[in-house]
Formats: sequence, C-alpha cells, structure tokens
Amino acid sequence: MDRTTYSLVATDLDGTLLRGDDTVSDRSLAALARVAGAGARHLVVTGRPAPRVRSLLDRLGCTGLAVCGQGAQVYDAGAHRMLWSVTLDRELAETALGKIEAEVGQVSAAVDQDGVDGLTLIEPGYLMPHPTLPAVRVERREELWATPISKVLLRHPELTDDELAATARAVVGSLATVTMSGPGTVELQPCGITKATGLALAAEHLGLERRRTIAFGDMPNDIPMFQWAAHGVAMAGAHPELKAVADEVTTTNEDDGVAVVLERIFGVS
Repeated sequence: MDRTTYSLVATDLDGTLLRGDDTVSDRSLAALARVAGAGARHLVVTGRPAPRVRSLLDRLGCTGLAVCGQGAQVYDAGAHRMLWSVTLDRELAETALGKIEAEVGQVSAAVDQDGVDGLTLIEPGYLMPHPTLPAVRVERREELWATPISKVLLRHPELTDDELAATARAVVGSLATVTMSGPGTVELQPCGITKATGLALAAEHLGLERRRTIAFGDMPNDIPMFQWAAHGVAMAGAHPELKAVADEVTTTNEDDGVAVVLERIFGVS
C-alpha cells in the first residue's frame, strides 16, 4: 500500500483514535497531518452524537464533515449544522424497550436528543459509561421521549454487553437497529442505520470512493464500516467480532495504533 491507495481515512474515536483520557496523541495528530498533506481526507465516524463531539473536532482541527450518532448524523463542523440526520421513532423505541424488558427484566435507559444542540438524557439508575460526557438526569422514563431522539442507550445490572445486545437483536426485529459501541454501551438506533450509511453519504458528498477508503475501529458497531471500506483496521484491544472481519490488526489506541498504520501508508513527518 502507498499513499496513493487511499483518499479517505475513516476513524472511530473512543478506543481507536482517542486515548483513554479523551486526548489524541501528538503522534496521531502528526499522522493525520500527513494524510491531509497527501491530499486525502480524514473523517471522524463515531457513535457519539454531534453535540458530544464538537470540542474533539475542534482539537483535531476538523472543520468539514463528521459522521456522528452511529451514522444517523452527518455533521458539518465548520457551519455547525446537520447536513443529514434521521431520528428514531419514539413510539417504536418505547415498544422495543418493552420487548427487551419482557425478556431480561428492567434495564436503565438514556437517549441522545436529535439536533446540533441536543442533550443526552438519562433516567434514574442509568450510569454513563463514559464519565467525561455530560448528561441531564430526568425523574421519569416518560421524559426521555419529550423531543425527537437519534438513539436509545441501554444498560443491564447483570447481563454482559454481549448478552444484552444478543437478546435485544432477537426481540427487537425491525423496530430498530441494535449496536454495541463500547463497554456498557448497547444502543437502539433507527432501523437500517449504521456507521456505513453515514460514511457512504459523507463520502458521496465529498466525491470520494469506497474502494479508496481505509477505516479504523474497535467495536462491533464498526463492522458495517469495515464492510463498506476497502480496508478495515482493528485495534489490538478490539472486540473479537470486529477482529474477525478486519483486514489487519494494529496496536492499541494507547500505543498510537492508528498512527502506526498511517505512517506506513503516508510516511512519517
């Protein structure tokens, strides 16, 4: 592979480009600068909603598009507007949640509201898996459905993430798409929406091709993105399901795994 092979570099954030303290290393920033210098584009493709990623995009110097909300949002960081977004029908979300609880007992839930200034709302008992992300606690579940939402986040007091996700997929059917994007993060999003749908839309808008796309990730929610891209790179600490479909495995996010591969392709400053 050489630098002319890829014109689009798609990276997940948590567990991939970001270190555990929510920072991006100088080495990774330098590698991304080499990508830009070679005329390729870097796209953040994250499960985080746009409002929860804005400050990170600023730190990365991203003023163009970003794919957020598991592919439900294509956000224009420079213009601070949604180029495209899709919401999860709240009645379907409630129905799906009821079906899951009928199987596994009570879960705790949260939602990401739609829009560039949407909030993350959490019901009593829900613990944010990522403590650096802001959230607003509501008193009753009914308040989660007050405004349009992009997704629902679920946690169970006893089941593992894999167990909860498997049960949710079995009972939800076409009501929603079930994803697992990180520790303690099982999610319901609009049916048929994945990181791949958002990435495809952003790439089309930019005039870039999937056959010249390399993608980096660490969790099962990155599988559709890997299937869409020409080359998928899993982090060393990635979930086994993602490693199974990856074209290669790099080092961990703490060891600059994204930069290791980009330096090989685009060179070192």
